[in-house]
Amino acid sequence: MAELHIQKVDRLDLPELAVYTSTSEVQLLRYYEPEPGLFLAESPKVIERAMEAGYEPTSFLVESKYLTEYEKDVSSGKEEHPHAQHIMKVLNRAGDVPVYAADIELLKELTGSHISSGLVCAMMRKKLPSIEEVVQNARKIVLLEDVTNPTNVGAIFRSAAALNMDGILLTYDCTDPLYRRAIRVSMGTVFQIPWTILNKRLPYPDAAMDSLHEFGFQTAAMVLAPDSITIEDEKLRQEEKLAIVLGAEGDGLKETTIADCDYRVSIPMSHGVDSLNVAAASAIAFWQLGR
Repeated sequence: MAELHIQKVDRLDLPELAVYTSTSEVQLLRYYEPEPGLFLAESPKVIERAMEAGYEPTSFLVESKYLTEYEKDVSSGKEEHPHAQHIMKVLNRAGDVPVYAADIELLKELTGSHISSGLVCAMMRKKLPSIEEVVQNARKIVLLEDVTNPTNVGAIFRSAAALNMDGILLTYDCTDPLYRRAIRVSMGTVFQIPWTILNKRLPYPDAAMDSLHEFGFQTAAMVLAPDSITIEDEKLRQEEKLAIVLGAEGDGLKETTIADCDYRVSIPMSHGVDSLNVAAASAIAFWQLGR
């Protein structure tokens, strides 16, 4: 542990801890504006996935007990605390990065931000890729329109990564996939599947649909409409490239978006149920259309 810069802290109002204690998600996003800002990732597995995707840590906040447990393992020659071992693996991999250690009683003062995993990391954002970079080698992609709930966005990313989607495009008014809750719900899959946010200066949906058509994609709007085709329709499975378009909870897709899409697609439902949560609907769509 000698190579790590571990600083034990007994108060949270230190300037170096501001990114964890008093900086909002929006402020982190704009931390280095106009350059990409920061975000917070928690749990060793999620942080590892972020580093594997090229995101760089700037500091860590760790629960002190895991450092103590790791030291006990080292002194005994036994690996009795696998979570502590995993945390130390991540810290050692990060190298020359400040590590702040605090007891659980202090960390509980982080209202709404208790780190049950024992580790949280401030990381540098990367420049967003272009639409072309996201879709150039893709066959099945997702377009999210104004999905503002971070839990839904995180769940959609997790399903997309698991069920053969190759990329995700988000409108400017969607929740940022690198908001802390979205990352946590996604289990770090936001770092495993290519994605970008559409330029708000370009007219939506026309510019987005034109771009997708230029790259050879047909577009399928997930809607509740009497003139829609079922998700089981063989025509959808025969499309070489398909973009699945999902709208916000409640309002669904804009009428202009639906009009611009090549297909209107619905999921058959029973017992008089007329709609599904967008994250649940996305998983069904990805399973059926991603095979």
